Amino acid sequence: MKHLSIIVALLFMFFLSSCATKGQTGALGGAAAGALIGQAIGHNTGATLIGAAVGGMLGYIVGNEMDKYDREQLNHTYERGISNQRSSWVNPDTGNQYIVTPQPAYHNPNTQQVCRRAEIQAIIDGKPQRTYSTACRDEYGSWQLQ
Repeated sequence: MKHLSIIVALLFMFFLSSCATKGQTGALGGAAAGALIGQAIGHNTGATLIGAAVGGMLGYIVGNEMDKYDREQLNHTYERGISNQRSSWVNPDTGNQYIVTPQPAYHNPNTQQVCRRAEIQAIIDGKPQRTYSTACRDEYGSWQLQ
């Protein structure tokens, strides 16, 4: 009976997530999965709540990430972008707009990797945002956000 109430609650959260943002949807899905895993491992309410909290946090982070198209464009800018020259794109699915200005590549003495910093200006859901990101080449030569 206890498992049935958890399943009903999770289904309810899933249906509510249809009208939420990507971050909220990820948080709800992560919380649901975390609660199930916590219950399966700990077999008590405390473990279920901890699993829901951790899953919710991770789901929110993943839900707020750029989608695949945007990550490909950003990777292209890190790979081929001219230092201090803007690259821009509009995501055809979301309508989000990005302007990325990469900085010159440098050698990180702590990790021994080639890294590059970039300023990212975005308009997401009509709201302007600005952030900075750094990517470093991994052992396979691919750029990985830090």
